[in-house]
Parts: sequence; structure tokens; C-alpha cells
Amino acid sequence: MIELSDVSVTYAGAATPALTGASLRIEEGELVLVVGPTGSGKSTLLRCLNGLVPHFTGGTLRGSVRVAGRDTREHRPRDLADLVGFVAQDPRSGFVTDTVEDEIAYGMEALGVDPAAMRRRLEETLDLLGLADLRARSLGELSGGQQQRVAIAAVLAAGARILVLDEPTSALDPVAAEEVLAALTRLVHDLGMTVVLAEHRLERVVQHADRIVLVREGSVSPLLAPAAAMLESTVHPPVVELGRALGWSPLPLSVREARRQARDLRARVAGRVPVETDPAPTLPLAARVDRLVVRRGIVHALRGVNLDLPVGSVTAVMGRNGAGKSTLLAAVAGQLAPTSGSVRVGEVSPASLPPRVRCRRVGLVPQEPDLLLYSDSVATECRAADADFGMPSGTARALLTRIAGEVPDSRHPRDLSEGQRLALALAVILCGGPQVLLLDEPTRGLDYPAKRRLVVVLRELAAAGHAVALATHDVELVAEVADRVVVLAEGEVVADGPVRSVLAGSPAFAPQVAKICHPVALLTVDEVRTALEPAS
Repeated sequence: MIELSDVSVTYAGAATPALTGASLRIEEGELVLVVGPTGSGKSTLLRCLNGLVPHFTGGTLRGSVRVAGRDTREHRPRDLADLVGFVAQDPRSGFVTDTVEDEIAYGMEALGVDPAAMRRRLEETLDLLGLADLRARSLGELSGGQQQRVAIAAVLAAGARILVLDEPTSALDPVAAEEVLAALTRLVHDLGMTVVLAEHRLERVVQHADRIVLVREGSVSPLLAPAAAMLESTVHPPVVELGRALGWSPLPLSVREARRQARDLRARVAGRVPVETDPAPTLPLAARVDRLVVRRGIVHALRGVNLDLPVGSVTAVMGRNGAGKSTLLAAVAGQLAPTSGSVRVGEVSPASLPPRVRCRRVGLVPQEPDLLLYSDSVATECRAADADFGMPSGTARALLTRIAGEVPDSRHPRDLSEGQRLALALAVILCGGPQVLLLDEPTRGLDYPAKRRLVVVLRELAAAGHAVALATHDVELVAEVADRVVVLAEGEVVADGPVRSVLAGSPAFAPQVAKICHPVALLTVDEVRTALEPAS
């Protein structure tokens, strides 16, 4: 179905290839997972499969890519659209119409599908992906999971037999992510479609893969069985990390498999759960939200929200897509005026401060890091941040390296991977040392090593007296770094407490280790290691 023969890709001005020596044969009806660190070349590999490389991204392609016998050198993406459907990380970036039905029909219209066949395909696709009840809805009103399913439906209705997806669940809450993955596995198993996807949140998807490709610094492995790939990969989810640490064989890839091997483990760690204290009552406040109401048009985005951000703490704000998390952070940052209630950073409303003063008090890294990046190279962006905040030269660059590793100074921010752009935006904001740091989906596009580096940075900021709040769907990050968790639903606080008490028993938000160890309330692999140490 898909055959790559000794494929290498080198972008203009790059000292080394982005991809080198890739030789793969992906069969019809497979779900293939592409795994690798941030910036390793995964997106380049995916974009080779529908001709985006080299026809739209530039660079030099060596070797050959053939999809169902068609050579991508001779067939541009539009020539492959009836065969290959590409779904980007942010489905909204590819929408061209206003409603669900029109978006699904658009691709068929562009390909000149007969109207009778178009109507039949539309109805079948709506039913297949569970979108029939949403057919007349505005795309802007949909949740992230619904938007992702619409994007898949649009390429599927156009006749694609191969789906290529770049980080399809990175911006989704756990329930919405499961909806999308369930739809993909149904397409593979019921219709025999071929799915190739890259995903950093492997805890969600590795158990669904038939085979895995490892990408590291542009080098591409052969197709591997999932367990063999996870034994070799430097990037792996907590369930695999736990299995490797404890020497379990066979290596578990899912919570179900791990629980079967964890009976003895649960007995050994019972009664050795760390004592958890709530920091909120004992620490001075860096920021306070009091009975906050925010209306956006006719929608009440927030309804009477109370939130304390103590000095030296890390608070996670969680909830399904559309619950109000981003709105809350924007209000704390002074970017949205309250309809009623108040926001105070220190003793002042952040909205009343001039922008240059405000960003030293409260810094927000948004979901779309491009909003903060204006320069034409990484080096220029870092120098500008140092100058804007009056910091010594190299401050922002050092922060970027700590979070994302080595990122070339000469690269344009638009040419960076999603995770690298996010790390650059974070470095820019951290350069100012804001008293309150707000992060909206800070691990989107970050691999596990990059997340571990981010955890260290956030812990150091909290220890230095900063208050950190992050809106995230990444339950594994929350388990590693947060002191407190606030859960929103329809603009209201439905849970607020220490991280262990909120996460450990939650079917939606519990991390993998908590599910494996339940009812023992351990959250991370490090906590398991500590619990297994001899009592002193």
C-alpha cells in the first residue's frame, strides 16, 4: 500500500538531513504508529506520504515514495487526495466551511464526485463517525474531539483509503481522545483502512498499534512489533517505564496488561502512599480569582469561579474541551475583562496594568505559541526576549535549551516542530520571570524527555516563589508536577483539592500508574520506586 525506498529529505540551508535512509512497506489495513523525540523528523516522514514533501515544504527528496503504485514525485497532494487523507494537529487550520455537513461535502465537491454519490457518502460518513446529530452545527461550536472527527470524516468521504494523522489527540481531553482513537480503530478493523499517525501521548495509543516506526535524529527504524519497539525506544509511556523498571515480561502496553502483572506489586506498596498536604491554606497568595463570571457573546464561559494561586505552588486546571480552562487563564492574565467578580495579582487587577508591566507580573503561554513569535530566527527571538525584559544576553537561549534541548539558532520559528515552537514561546515568557506563570496546554507536541525537563523547570520556579497554573489534558504531567488540581465543567468548579485526592480515583483523569496500582493511590513511576525501597 505504502512503500518508501531509501528516502532522505534535506531542507534548504540545513546542515543535515531531516530524514535519512527511510525504507518501509506498510500494508493495507494496518495502524502504524510513528514514535520519536520532538524534532526527530516524524512530521517530515508523515508529509512524505501524501506529497507535501517535497511539493509544498520544499527541500530535496531522494529515494522514492509510492502510495498504491503512485510515485509522489509525479503526483502532487491534490492528485493523491482521492487516496490519502492528511489530518493536521489542529483540525481547525484545515477547515474551509462553516458547518459539519458542508465541511464533509467540500472535499467531494472539489474532486467532482457525482451529487447522488456525494449524498450517499455524506450520510454513510456521518453515521460511521457518530456525527449525524451534529450535521448542522457550526464548526466553531464543536469540542476538540468533535472537530477532529469532522476532519477525519472530510478526508474519508473524499474517498481516502489511507489516513495520515499528526498528533491527533494532543489537544484533546482524555474522553475526547478515546472517541477519536475508537473511530480510527473502527476504520482499521471494520473497513480495512490504513492509518499512519504520530503521537507523543503514547499512553493513549500504543496499545492500538499493529506496528511501530521509531524515528531518531532523522534515522528511521524498520517496522517493529509494539513490544519490541517499546523495549528499544527512548520515548515510552508510564506503563512501559514501569514494566521496564520492574523487569516484567512480556512488557505490558496497556493498563489491563499491567494490572495482571501488578498483583504482587500492589501488595508490596500498600500503606506506603506519600502523605499529601494542601498548600492553599498555609501559603500567601500570588493571585486570587473571586466569583469570576465571564461571558463570551451569549455563552457563560465561566460561572462564579473561585481560584487561589499560592506563592510557590503549581496548580493544574483540568476539564473537558470547552469547559472554560483557557478563558480562566486569559482572565487571570488580564486579557479578558470579568463580566462580574474579580481577578487580583498581588493587590491589583492585571487588566489595569500596561502590557510591559503586566507581563512581568503575569505571563501567559497560549495554546498557539506562534502568537508570541515574531522574529525570523530562533536566535533573534531569544535576543529580543532578553532585550525586552532587560535580562543578560543568552538568558532566553539557555531556557530554551533546558526545555527542548538543542534547537538550531538559524531556524525560522515556523520551521520548528510544534513542541519546539511551544518551548521557544515558553522560554520567551520565562525570560521575564513573571510572578505568576500561566501555561495553556504546555506539553502539546512535547515528548516524554522534554516533559521531564519542563517538570524540573516548573518545580524550580515554584521553589523560587513563583505561582504556576497550567491548563492541561495531560494527566501524566499533572501527576508529576502539580500540588493542586481544579476541575472545571461548563464554566464551574466541580472539584478542587490536592492532586492525589482528585486524580487517584478518577476514571477520566487518573494517570496510568494510578490505574495500575488502584486502590493504592500512587501516581507516578518514581512514587512506585520510592514505595518499594526498604523502610529506613
